[in-house]
Amino acid sequence: MSRLLEAEGLDAFHGHLQALHDVSITVDEGETVALVGANGAGKSTLLATLAGAHRPGRGVVRWAGRDVTALPAHRRVRLGVSLTPEGRRLFPSLTVEENLQVGGWTQRSPQRTAQGSGAWSIERVYEAFPLVAGVRDRRADALSGGERQAVAIARSLLANPRVLLLDEVSLGLAPVIVDQLYESLAGVRAEGAGLLLVEQDLARAMEFCDRMYCLLEGRVVLAGRPDELGRDEVVAAYFGTRTDLRGAS
Repeated sequence: MSRLLEAEGLDAFHGHLQALHDVSITVDEGETVALVGANGAGKSTLLATLAGAHRPGRGVVRWAGRDVTALPAHRRVRLGVSLTPEGRRLFPSLTVEENLQVGGWTQRSPQRTAQGSGAWSIERVYEAFPLVAGVRDRRADALSGGERQAVAIARSLLANPRVLLLDEVSLGLAPVIVDQLYESLAGVRAEGAGLLLVEQDLARAMEFCDRMYCLLEGRVVLAGRPDELGRDEVVAAYFGTRTDLRGAS
């Protein structure tokens, strides 16, 4: 697998508050990586920084070896990075299908990548996300939380990303809806897309991902493959009872 998305030595700030401290992570092509950590650990800030929606105070973001730290979010979308932010952020007065059409307008250009513009279309999204297909004609403001999350992920896919960033995949959702979402995400992964997802459910993250990073107060305090990390070790890092750093590459 080739390395697609990489952050090295990231510091990020919200005003005078430092949210990230010397964070380095990688996502390889076709790889699924989980970010875990308590509220306020810096996970959403890290995703926003990788996507170009937040400028780091220090450090480098690379895409396929190229320094893209200064590139704005819309330029990164065209390279192949797509973010589904926490809160879903759909257009409430538009139907589901109209929201998806908006996502299709930002897809990466075939002139910018040897892989072309990608294979995701609205019909393919409906096949991969039956939950979305079932509400295609409904307005976004009439959807349940799980439906909104599925639509938001589907809309991001229509940008045909090579790496999809997902913030708080299962937060506040019923277990049966989470199961449906992860079944759809397994299909997305099978198509070759890399996934970097923020997940509060440690068991789910450890079962689904290839590698994981645990953030605590803006720092990576644990990193590795789930089969190399014991659950007790991850829980201790998550809650801050252990803060020794493992290699993050």
